[in-house]
Amino acid sequence: MSNASSHKPVVLIAEELSPATVDALGPDFEIRHCNGADRAELLSAIVDVDAILVRSATKVDAEAIAAAPRLRVVARAGVGLDNVDVPTATKAGVMVVNAPTSNIVTAAELACGLLVSVARNIPQANASLKQGEWKRNKYTGVELAEKTLGVVGLGRIGVLVAQRMSAFGMKIVAYDPYVQPARAAQMGVKLLTLDELLEVADFITVHLPKTPETLGLIGDEALHKVKPSVRIVNAARGGIVDEAALASALKEGRVAGAGLDVFSSEPCTDSPLFEFDSVVATPHLGASTGEAQEKAGISVARSVRLALAGELVPDAVNVQGGVIAEDVRPGLPLAEKLGRIFTALAGEVAVRLDVEVRGEITQHDVKVLELSTLKGVFEDVVAETVSYVNAPLFAQERGIEVRLTTSSESPEHRNLVTVSGTLASGDEVSVSGTLSGPKHILKIVAVGEFEVDLVLNDHMAFLRYGDRPGVVGTLGRILGEAGINIAGMQVARTAEGGDALVALTVDDSIPVPVLAEIAQEIGATSARAVNLVD
Repeated sequence: MSNASSHKPVVLIAEELSPATVDALGPDFEIRHCNGADRAELLSAIVDVDAILVRSATKVDAEAIAAAPRLRVVARAGVGLDNVDVPTATKAGVMVVNAPTSNIVTAAELACGLLVSVARNIPQANASLKQGEWKRNKYTGVELAEKTLGVVGLGRIGVLVAQRMSAFGMKIVAYDPYVQPARAAQMGVKLLTLDELLEVADFITVHLPKTPETLGLIGDEALHKVKPSVRIVNAARGGIVDEAALASALKEGRVAGAGLDVFSSEPCTDSPLFEFDSVVATPHLGASTGEAQEKAGISVARSVRLALAGELVPDAVNVQGGVIAEDVRPGLPLAEKLGRIFTALAGEVAVRLDVEVRGEITQHDVKVLELSTLKGVFEDVVAETVSYVNAPLFAQERGIEVRLTTSSESPEHRNLVTVSGTLASGDEVSVSGTLSGPKHILKIVAVGEFEVDLVLNDHMAFLRYGDRPGVVGTLGRILGEAGINIAGMQVARTAEGGDALVALTVDDSIPVPVLAEIAQEIGATSARAVNLVD
């Protein structure tokens, strides 16, 4: 390695990826290339790399991981991870990332193409005509309009297929035990049991993940419940539709046709299903568009950048806080900022830290909000760069007990994150925040026992004092003299003449002498400034 690049992490690109992938990596890495399918070349090239980017031809197995002591990230530019030994990578402390959403549009479009093809015999008619035959009667098809499409699995791809095929005038029904009927109804989709769907569907399209529960789901028993005119499409994962059972159903006239892009064993070049003229088959083209492959490359390049910087990687499959639900994502900056405010209010590191999450958001895995809070807690405490990866280690090193608690009930707010902690003195400090409205505006709604309603800002201050007249005027005067503009202010008190809190947001950071002057003039028992910009 040259001296000029010796400080740069090394990223090995083991298969052909788009130029946009390299651009997305940026200038901070030394980029190398190798042919990952050539085993000897891979094992010698991987020896001193920090990250490797692969598609499907490169096997990153135990042998490859053992040969790469510096390896920190394996990135698969695609959805499946069949060619990566995830358990071995995890044991070796190597993060594995993929691009789970890169091909959803491409996969949905292929499923729609198979539906149209199997309805109208397009590939068979094309092959026949190119062989010099003009057989219009042989390839008479069926209309899609006013037929019932049964979508098995109403995830992202299933939803896209439902939307596109409803434009053909199809009636959409679906089976998905993890989707609420109200959500399906909003999309114009009627939820049914699997048995009900099998009985009414004219077309069935499968969009489920491959799990022990879904393997063979559309098998012999299911295929005895369908209409004999049904046409079945599987562009999801091989094995969800039992191929032997489907072949029997086609042979016995219990199923009219099928469109298949995936098979239980691949590559699949010989199958009893290929003998049926009513079967349209493609060689796993679900992700095979230039757009999907470019999206996948750019996605994992970004993940590699985050991982090598020690940041949380949303698409990591084997780290704490792995895949983050869309509804949880806006909570990350809220939790992190509450962590920073907590540290500013406490003025020290807590002995015990509690992160409490309430509301609708808790139907998802919110463990990542604990990591985000810890990142904020230590942001202004340690000299090192704090990341989602090392923040728990800082807590462990300092003997801080960290607890995450969740509750679906949140009477006053749709979602609520509270960071509270016990200090060495036994004092309790807490701050609560929420995401408000469709734009997810970050707000503070409580500081200790005081209720407030203040939009989070880069510069804030919190002053506690004995309730008395004139405080707000004094505070405004001193800040005005210092040329600091108040953006927002809330005064809260426990009782008239009791403890009071003023929480304010300002346009610039408040210098320490100015805050000290305010505290002295109003007789504050505590005065803390918080600056959320570095």
